[in-house]
Amino acid sequence: MTAPYFELGYFGARGALVAALVIGIAFGWCLESAGMGSARKLAAQFYLTDLTVFKVMFSAIVTAMLGLFWLGRLGELDLSRVYVPETFLLPQLVGGLVFGIGFALGGLCPGTSCVAAVTGRLDGVALVLGMWSGVLATGLAFPSLRAFYERTPRGTLTLPQVFHVPYGVVVLLLVIVALAGFRGAEWIEARALLAQWHAHQPDDPLPLVREAVLFHQQGVAAECRSRLQMAMERSTGRRRANVAFLGA
Repeated sequence: MTAPYFELGYFGARGALVAALVIGIAFGWCLESAGMGSARKLAAQFYLTDLTVFKVMFSAIVTAMLGLFWLGRLGELDLSRVYVPETFLLPQLVGGLVFGIGFALGGLCPGTSCVAAVTGRLDGVALVLGMWSGVLATGLAFPSLRAFYERTPRGTLTLPQVFHVPYGVVVLLLVIVALAGFRGAEWIEARALLAQWHAHQPDDPLPLVREAVLFHQQGVAAECRSRLQMAMERSTGRRRANVAFLGA
């Protein structure tokens, strides 16, 4: 075994801090390159018009999962030494709810708010200050919150343990779910784009025809015919004949 390096003593605390700094900078650069320092782009996922967040983060999760799985299989990584946080159901459910509300209201999560702040966006600065204030307030109030914080402990849980299936099966299923999710996300974004196009140019039959093609690919015949009928009502001459040919 050659990893994890810190656990096996290849470098000490200072080396770990340097590695964390380098990885953090690289992670921030990747987020900004993907456009995830923009609150508008992140908030668009809640309106199902831009699912970049889903695609980027799910890609990162699957890449890390496959890397850990294969490095473990090849004997390069001791998975038993990889830290997995303990599960506390109730406090983590409440924390997830608070996190989700804050994400929807602010348009940024902790990581992306730091990226936004570093690149000079004022909303990012405001959210980082709010995050630090929340951490400080929680730390000061922690003695009163400790009982709730430690409720419903379940120890260290992983999906293979929860579902009683081999690790490799979980990896394969998550890869399949990811591929299906990416395909679905592309379809949802295409629908949203065509809907916006149709809203701005309601007399143009082309976005309706393209929507019909999308529905045909998904096997939704009724919606496909409906869009083609609407497109024909907005078409004349040769264009109308072409739309009718598609619906034949």
